[in-house]
Amino acid sequence: MSPSYTGVMWNAATETDIAEVAAAIGDPSRTKVLRALADGGVLPASALAAEAGVSVSTMSGHLTRLREAKLLTVEHDGRHRYYRLAGTDVARALEELARIARPLPVRSLRDGLRAEALLRARLCYDHLAGRLGVALLAALVDGGVLASTAGSYRITPDGLGRLGEFGIDVEEFSRRRPAIRYCVDWGENRHHLAGALGAAMAARLFALEWLRRGRARRVVQLTEAGRTGLHATFGVPFDWDDPPAVPARRDR
Repeated sequence: MSPSYTGVMWNAATETDIAEVAAAIGDPSRTKVLRALADGGVLPASALAAEAGVSVSTMSGHLTRLREAKLLTVEHDGRHRYYRLAGTDVARALEELARIARPLPVRSLRDGLRAEALLRARLCYDHLAGRLGVALLAALVDGGVLASTAGSYRITPDGLGRLGEFGIDVEEFSRRRPAIRYCVDWGENRHHLAGALGAAMAARLFALEWLRRGRARRVVQLTEAGRTGLHATFGVPFDWDDPPAVPARRDR
């Protein structure tokens, strides 16, 4: 019996040039650029060159190729140029590719610590991923904030009220993009929350200082207040999180 790929349709009218995008992503330096921007931030060519370990002149050619493939956009600020991913779909595609790709060999303690930190909690464009992102989505479903049906999610009536009490205006954040989407997490092979709600949730956690950006790009760290608050508010379990949460910053 042939496998079924629900929602995938191939015909002459819809077929796209996957090879062009694959070739653009396939260069190791360009892959490093995309990974560096996968947290939704913007960076100049000089920073991206340093991230990829190439010269600025070489990076210029890589950035042109990525823009031609519609994977990056550029923002101008006077004479300066800043690059970002073209959108959340690019971040989701990178997450899917990471899920099926072989892991890179760990060559140093620093690489190993960064890899573990990314698995624990990271940003996937503008929303939470890793074990924390997966645990948060599961807790929202288990707690009745979201309902799961046939692989899709919706906000429940009770969830609307609870999200509002938490400081998230569902009506406001869902005006410009789908309220709920999900990514299949490459580290956990389970869903983490994306879409407008995923972005709003991450932004709220940063505003409350329940989350803090880590030293490595894309890595986020849960604060002690965040651990306590997420468990009390949404029932997020932390049996997966061995390292202690970092203390929240105190005003001086």
